[in-house]
Amino acid sequence: MAQEIKMSAAGLKAMQEELEYLKTVRRKELAEEIKEARSHGDLSENSEYDEAKNTQGLVENRITELEQTIKNAVVIDESELSVDNVSVGTHVTIRETGEDEAEEYDIVGRTEADAFNGKISDESPVGHALMGKAVGDKVEVLLPTGQTVEYTVLAITHSAN
Repeated sequence: MAQEIKMSAAGLKAMQEELEYLKTVRRKELAEEIKEARSHGDLSENSEYDEAKNTQGLVENRITELEQTIKNAVVIDESELSVDNVSVGTHVTIRETGEDEAEEYDIVGRTEADAFNGKISDESPVGHALMGKAVGDKVEVLLPTGQTVEYTVLAITHSAN
């Protein structure tokens, strides 16, 4: 059985829109690019043709990936989401021991992770360590660098997704 992929309704909608675009618009564009490149003659030395075919392969792989993700998506019902503990769909404020500045993250499924925009996956080292924790709990996180850091959970609210 395929693994469920947790995501927000907005994340699922964005994936569905990307899939629709790739199937209806991008496929047609690539077909035209390939047709145009073929018209230039010898395909064995035609870099435009090779590039278009490679791009077509990447697009088809992305379509397959999106279809599988959407098929296995489980949308988080935020109305049933508790803020007693950290879970996918919550916004958490944490502070590293010894630091003055707090950090804030939305805990999301792996498909929506975007650390630069404050969205960390429940499967990332920090996200995984925080899962199920309550306000006041301390967690130790082994970072990919091999360093261990300790965080304290300061607040848990609903995500603003």
